[in-house]
Amino acid sequence: MFSSCVHFFRSRTICFSLIGGLFALAVGLDACSSKTVQYPEDHERFRRIDQAVESLRDAYQQKNRSHFEAIMLPLDQLERLQRDAETDFDTFHTISLEFKTERILIEGDDIDVYVHWQGVWKKDADDAGVRQRGHARLQWVGTHSILLRGVQGDLPFGMKTRQTLSEVPPPQPKPR
Repeated sequence: MFSSCVHFFRSRTICFSLIGGLFALAVGLDACSSKTVQYPEDHERFRRIDQAVESLRDAYQQKNRSHFEAIMLPLDQLERLQRDAETDFDTFHTISLEFKTERILIEGDDIDVYVHWQGVWKKDADDAGVRQRGHARLQWVGTHSILLRGVQGDLPFGMKTRQTLSEVPPPQPKPR
C-alpha cells in the first residue's frame, strides 16, 4: 500500500511539473511575441542604414553602376571610389562580397558604419579568384534618405588596382 502511494505521489509531481513547465513556456512565448519596439523612429532609421549598406554591397557585387552611384553623394572624394569600382566591373567576371557590420555610430545626421568585409574576385568562371578581406569605415549622412559621403580604411572597391600594385616587380638595379 505504501509503495503504491509513493508511486502515485511521484507521478502526480511529475505531471504537475510538466504542466507547470508548459505553462511557463506558453507565458514566455506570449511575452516575446507581444513585445513592441520602444523607439520606432530609431528602429526605422537603423533599418534604413542597414538597407543602405546592403544596397552598396549588392550594387557592387552585381556590377550595377547606376545603383552604385545613386547611393553616393556627388563628392570629389567618392569619384575615385566610383572609378575603382568601374575598373573592377570591367576586369572581373564575378564579384562575391560579404559585409559584417561591427558597429554603427550616429551623431545627428552623420552615421559611421564599421564593417568587416571579405570577398572573392574572379576574372572568368575557371579562375580560382583573388581572395581578400579587411575593415572599412563607411561614412553616411541622412535621416530618411541615407547616402554615402565618405570612406576610410581597407576598402574592397578597387581590387584591380590593388592586384596590379601587388604584382609590380621590384626595380632592377641599374647596370654600371
